[in-house]
Amino acid sequence: MQSIRNIVKDDFDAVNELIMNQLHSEVGLVEQIGHYLIEAGGKRLRPLVVLLAARASGYNDDRHIDLAVIIEFIHTATLLHDDVVDTSNMRRGRFTANAQWGNAPSVLVGDFLYSRAFQMMVRMGDINIMNVLADTTNIISEGEVQQLVNIGDTNLSENDYLQVIGSKTAQLFEGASHTAAILSNTDTSTCKALTAYGRHLGMAFQLVDDALDYSNNNSSLGKNAGDDLAEGKVTLPLIHAMSCGSSQQIEALRKAINERDTGQIQVVVDIINDTSSLSYTFSKAKEHVAQAKQCLAALGPSKYHNAMLGLADFAVDRTY
Repeated sequence: MQSIRNIVKDDFDAVNELIMNQLHSEVGLVEQIGHYLIEAGGKRLRPLVVLLAARASGYNDDRHIDLAVIIEFIHTATLLHDDVVDTSNMRRGRFTANAQWGNAPSVLVGDFLYSRAFQMMVRMGDINIMNVLADTTNIISEGEVQQLVNIGDTNLSENDYLQVIGSKTAQLFEGASHTAAILSNTDTSTCKALTAYGRHLGMAFQLVDDALDYSNNNSSLGKNAGDDLAEGKVTLPLIHAMSCGSSQQIEALRKAINERDTGQIQVVVDIINDTSSLSYTFSKAKEHVAQAKQCLAALGPSKYHNAMLGLADFAVDRTY
């Protein structure tokens, strides 16, 4: 991952500097929570997609730095709100903002980051980018609401699950690559290819995230084992296990989901492994990675193109 970041090191450093500058507020708590979140680090995949896609498209100006920060602020705002909704206490190996300061400050600082992102969009002055990101944030919100509706639904289908992760996760990856293509003034076919790359990358990323939650070695995830089960989230490993497990296994999974019983996490993991549901989930992620790579055929050869291929591999090869 670090080798991929190094391809755009100067850009990445500029993004981090601008993030800190744009967190300025006369309200101290806003800056305190904002810095706490940003300093927690994270993979910064979405802004990295912006930087790589723009450079791979031949972009030579510096407005992609602003765009990358906008994408990161939107993402961070969704994390703040998600942690409140999910009553999460850990993220990236640290206490969440809501665990540290409470729900109300977390929601309000999330609103601040959303509004700061849109202030920056207005200053960029590109109506096409604004249209894409306005639609993106709306679709993400719909996906989050639908995921909430689906909590505890042991009859959730694979297609319904894929629709949710397409909205709540893949949509921002898609928005990142799409707006980078717009900023770079690519032709229509290249713009479509880069947009599709972002979507497939985001789908693969979320599928792997959901598989890792039930892996036997998730100590590096920076969250608690079985968080999805505790929150009643029915993800693809569970959906697949319930579709091909024995009647006793299906009943055990339904009971664990309905009761959100993390005390049964090892039983659930054993059933998931017995039904090859992790392998199935990873195979679906790899299909999206293959499609993401195919999309990059629209770009000419470059170190940025190669880094985007590497980023797609990272989405499925990672353990965190």
